[in-house]
Amino acid sequence: MSLPPARRTALIGDAPSRSLKEPSSLRRRLEDLATRGLVPYAFLAPAVLIYAAFLVVPMLTSLWYSLTSWSGQGPQHFVGLQNYEHLFSDPTSLLALRNTLVWAGVMVIVPPGMGLLLASFLRGRGWWKGPAQAILYLPAVLPMIGVAVLWGWIYDPQFGFLDSFLQEIGLGSLSVDWLGSTTSALPALLVAGIWVSVGFPVVLYTAGLGTIQPELYEAARVDGGGRWTLFRHITVPGLRETHIVIIALQVISALQVFAIIYGLTAGGPGNDTQVLGTWMYYNIFSYQHIGYGSAVGWLLAAMALVVTVPYVLWMTRGK
Repeated sequence: MSLPPARRTALIGDAPSRSLKEPSSLRRRLEDLATRGLVPYAFLAPAVLIYAAFLVVPMLTSLWYSLTSWSGQGPQHFVGLQNYEHLFSDPTSLLALRNTLVWAGVMVIVPPGMGLLLASFLRGRGWWKGPAQAILYLPAVLPMIGVAVLWGWIYDPQFGFLDSFLQEIGLGSLSVDWLGSTTSALPALLVAGIWVSVGFPVVLYTAGLGTIQPELYEAARVDGGGRWTLFRHITVPGLRETHIVIIALQVISALQVFAIIYGLTAGGPGNDTQVLGTWMYYNIFSYQHIGYGSAVGWLLAAMALVVTVPYVLWMTRGK
């Protein structure tokens, strides 16, 4: 039995009108969230969960490990702060701490200083400015273990470029086992670290120099200012925000140094080039001292926070 045309039209027209007037349950839930101001939190929830699962939970787990004595197998024994007490009485840990501070001090001063001078020199230098910046930045994008292999070849006492060059220019008496000597190993590593680290400040300082108004330099020249006066009173203060970023990143990077030292000397000769990063690695993965290695890692984290947070707050005061 067929329905009259008017009835069929009414039935067909009722369905969409009812769906428009009656929102779905999902739509009602979203409207409820919107009225409560919870929509932003709903969108943030997946990212927060991933962040907590892969960063916060491992951090808290390592903090717990640092308070225990554990070999990675068997039961964990709570020892409180004994690992931290042992850290500040262990000669190797103190040596690693000293080397880390030396590394951080050099990397915070030398690469940014060289980067600022090179960026100032390259400013407005024509067509070769771009290629020069690319060459200077190239070491920063190389894999760190590849950098270690390269400098290991340069420092090789038998076939290395450095000793061969010294022999060729008549300074063979200066040839040493650069990475095998207790007196030259750390300075040799620092040279390689500086070579890797200069390119990044060059790029940032070059970008920062572009934000300084040229009129300031022109007015200073009219008043008789020389290059050093312009550099000291215009360039350096004008790069304040760039200084903050570079110094903070250099501190964090220097405290986390690992690959270049592990690849070149593995902390040797003896333990003379151990830093906290390599010492943490050896304790956790070689000696199975999970608690002690975790304590070393938390010391590194505390050092980074103690240095960078007050520095950034001080440099950004009044903003």
